[in-house]
Amino acid sequence: MGVAFGLKRLFRFPSWFVPAVSFNNTTSLPLLLVKSLSATGILETLITDPNDTLEDAVRRAQSYFLVNAVVGNVLTFSLGPKLLDCEEVSDSHHNTKEGASVQERDNGSEDVEQGQGEENGHQQDNTADERTSLLPNLVRRQGEAAGHVAYQKAAKGIHHLPFWTQRAVGFSYAFLNAPMIGAVIGAIIGLAPPLHRAFFNPTEEGGIFKAWLTSSLENVGGLFATLQVVVVGVKLSSCLRRMKEGEESGSMPWFAAGSVLVIRFVVWPVISILLIPLILTRSSTIHHDPILWFSLMLMPTGPPALKLTALADVNDSSEAEKLTIAKFLTLSYILSPVIAFAVVGSLRACEEVLKTKG
Repeated sequence: MGVAFGLKRLFRFPSWFVPAVSFNNTTSLPLLLVKSLSATGILETLITDPNDTLEDAVRRAQSYFLVNAVVGNVLTFSLGPKLLDCEEVSDSHHNTKEGASVQERDNGSEDVEQGQGEENGHQQDNTADERTSLLPNLVRRQGEAAGHVAYQKAAKGIHHLPFWTQRAVGFSYAFLNAPMIGAVIGAIIGLAPPLHRAFFNPTEEGGIFKAWLTSSLENVGGLFATLQVVVVGVKLSSCLRRMKEGEESGSMPWFAAGSVLVIRFVVWPVISILLIPLILTRSSTIHHDPILWFSLMLMPTGPPALKLTALADVNDSSEAEKLTIAKFLTLSYILSPVIAFAVVGSLRACEEVLKTKG
C-alpha cells in the first residue's frame, strides 16, 4: 500500500490505482483455481503425510484462502473508500471539515424531525428503488430517529476528546463494517462447540440450523462473486453503448493500468515466491504444511478485486470513473491466465523447500 501511494504521488495516477494495487481477488478466483488444481492432481506432489488425502489438502487450501478473503474483505471495505478518495489535504482543512461535519450533525437532528413530517406527506409520491425499506413506515422512522440520536450523542462526546483520540476512534470505527461483523460472528460460531454443532452438523446429529439456515447462507454467499461479475458486465455494456453514441465513457489511463497489471501479475508473485522459501529455510515460523506454503505464495497474486466496483458505488464516484474501473477490470481478467506462471513457480518452490528440509 505504501508503494502504491508513492507511485500515485510520483506519477499522479488516478484514485483507483491504490486500491487496485492493494487488494486482489481473494475469493472467487483462488477457490476456483484450487478446484481446478485438485482435478488435475497437481497438488498431490505437496502431500507428504501418508494419512493425508487430496480431498483434505484441497479443503485446507480452501480454508487458508477463505481466511485470507476475510482479512482482505475487512481491509477492502474499511480502507478502500478512503483510498478511492485519497487526495491529500492539509490538517487545517481536515480539522475544518471535521468541525463542519459535527455542526451538520447537530443541525441535522432538526432537519430529520422536520423531514419526517414532510416525508409522511410525500411518501406516496416517491419512486421505489433498491434502497427503499421494506419495513413499515412507522418502524423505519423510529429506527432512523433512534440511530440518529445515538450517532449525534456519540459525535458530541467524541468532539470533546483530544484530536489524536478522535482520529484513532474514527480509524477504528472504519473497521466496524459488515465483513468484520460477519467474521466475528463466524469465529464465535466456529469456536463454540454447541454453536458449531447446531450450524454445521447434519440434522440427525444436532444440526438444527444446517438444513435451512446454513445452507441458505452458503448459497447467498456463493452468489457474491457472480453478482460482481454481472455488475462489471453491466457497466462495461453501458460504457460500450456510450462510446457508440459519442458520449463520455471514461478514459483508460494506460500507464496506470499497465503499472497495476505488472505489480499484480509480476512483482507480487516474484516477491512471494522468493520470500516464503527464505522464511521456511531460515526459521520455523510457518507451520510445516506444503499446502500452506503454496497458498501463501499465491495469495498476493492475481487481478484486482472485483469489489472495486462496489467501492466506487459506496464512495459515490463519478459515472466516468466507474466506467473506467469496469474497463480496467475487464482488461485485468482477460490477462488473468498469466497467473499460471505463478502457480508453476510456487509449486516448484515448495518442492525445492521439501527437498532442502529432507
